[in-house]
Amino acid sequence: MAASKKYGVAVSAIPQYIAEQSDPANDHYVFAYTMTIENVGTVPAQLVSRHWIITDASGEVQEVRGLGVVGRQPLLQPGEKFAYTSGCQLDTPVGTMRGSYQLTAIDGRQFEAEIPEFTLAVPHVLH
Repeated sequence: MAASKKYGVAVSAIPQYIAEQSDPANDHYVFAYTMTIENVGTVPAQLVSRHWIITDASGEVQEVRGLGVVGRQPLLQPGEKFAYTSGCQLDTPVGTMRGSYQLTAIDGRQFEAEIPEFTLAVPHVLH
């Protein structure tokens, strides 16, 4: 069995602008994002930690590392999904997020799942 089939996680993101918590006059933009993590491999795997790279429209970069997600380290069986919502704030109306999740399979193997880059944008700012 190929390693890529045994250890695999699919990641998707749905970002959302939170107007009621934002203050554009003071360059304060709040975004929520719902992440869905699916174990597409054949062995159970536990999400151990995360690494985010958040870039605003001015090129300012924030790196965030931490254990788990929203206080949890879910163990995902093959085919199982875990979704959570979190948030971030930017000083610009547009930015991007990307990164990775670090996981440990039930057999002890550690691997990473890429978080594909997604855009955070105030509605109607981008064409």
